[in-house]
Amino acid sequence: MVQAMRSMRDVLPQEARSFRAVEEAFRSVLCRFGYEEVQLPVLEFTELFARGVGESTDIVEKEMYTLNDRDGDSLSLRPEGTAGCVRALNENGLLYNQTQRVFYSGPMFRYEKPQRGRYRQFTQIGAECFGFAGPDVDAELILLCHEFWQAMGIAQGVRLEINTLGSSAARAAYRQALVDYLTPLRGELDADSQRRLESNPLRILDSKDERTQAIVAEAPVLESFIDDQGLAHFAQLQDHLKALGVPFVVNPTLVRGLDYYTHTVFEWITTELGAQGTVCGGGRYDGLVEKLGGKPTPAAGFGMGLDRVVLLYEALNPDRADSAVDVYICLTEADMMPMAQAVARSLREPAGLRVRVHMGGGALKKQMKRAAGCGAGWAILIGAEERAEDQLTVKNLLTGEQTRSATAAAIQALLDAHPGLA
Repeated sequence: MVQAMRSMRDVLPQEARSFRAVEEAFRSVLCRFGYEEVQLPVLEFTELFARGVGESTDIVEKEMYTLNDRDGDSLSLRPEGTAGCVRALNENGLLYNQTQRVFYSGPMFRYEKPQRGRYRQFTQIGAECFGFAGPDVDAELILLCHEFWQAMGIAQGVRLEINTLGSSAARAAYRQALVDYLTPLRGELDADSQRRLESNPLRILDSKDERTQAIVAEAPVLESFIDDQGLAHFAQLQDHLKALGVPFVVNPTLVRGLDYYTHTVFEWITTELGAQGTVCGGGRYDGLVEKLGGKPTPAAGFGMGLDRVVLLYEALNPDRADSAVDVYICLTEADMMPMAQAVARSLREPAGLRVRVHMGGGALKKQMKRAAGCGAGWAILIGAEERAEDQLTVKNLLTGEQTRSATAAAIQALLDAHPGLA
């Protein structure tokens, strides 16, 4: 039997319903904030991610799926969305002297060690803003996430951590100071941190190794390298968040794993999923557009992994309504199918009810079992008497109550009974 590749998982119907609920809720919030959708290719030139994400990052060094096409060009499956979004908007003339608020969603690919909530193919939604230099847009992006958590009923399961990296120059100066401090202590660091000392030393700050954490605690402090303008930007962001009622914690070791970040960085963290604590992360990347060939353009955004958000949603909402069908139509004879489909259409079209017509025959008892199995709230029974008298028998599968009435009246009663759709 042919099986799926390791960590390229299948999302089966029950979980797919949760994915759809989470994605639709997030799209709704994004649209209410006035963000517009862009759709990006899954394959890009490898150079885009090497220049944009950073050649020294774990993503580019170890995690990308890269191949050469028949023309000899190096291509990679996208490991994240920001670089491709910048490329798309800049290539199509939508950035210079303009402002944009956009979002995207779809599969991303990283060759990582599989863990619960972390897969080599995963689904991500991202939002990006271009042309806004102030901390007000940073606050809006965070507020957008905050409202999404509330809409999904999972706000109690996440906390916001923020930090500032200052300008590119401040980050570079701090990077050198950190390397100077850690180099004599290299042998005492964990293996990952020893490797990162040469390539991405700021990532050592969020090492989970206890010995490394103790060493980092005595390291130079990033804040002392940030100029007055950078500190003012961060102070204003905090003022905005307080005014908006969004609680946060300042985490001075938060740096994010990508080279393009400057000034604001933030993460939404949960303790409900074990080791996989980050469910959303982002910040400012004011130099990325220019780095990828565009004009200098301030920018900020975030990415949210839906796989982890779905796990969190399911963990915090164990009693959520989870069904594929609202109404299940049972029929005793195959030649009743035209009537059954006509009834189904009359329920689907005006109110958007999800209606499944039974197929394949079988006893009514078996059909009713299937109706209950797919989570339907109501079952409609069509037998010889119902067809002869143009009537329907309607059963509430939650209460067991059963009524029989004229077809038109039964349909209207179902529409009236269905909350929010009548």
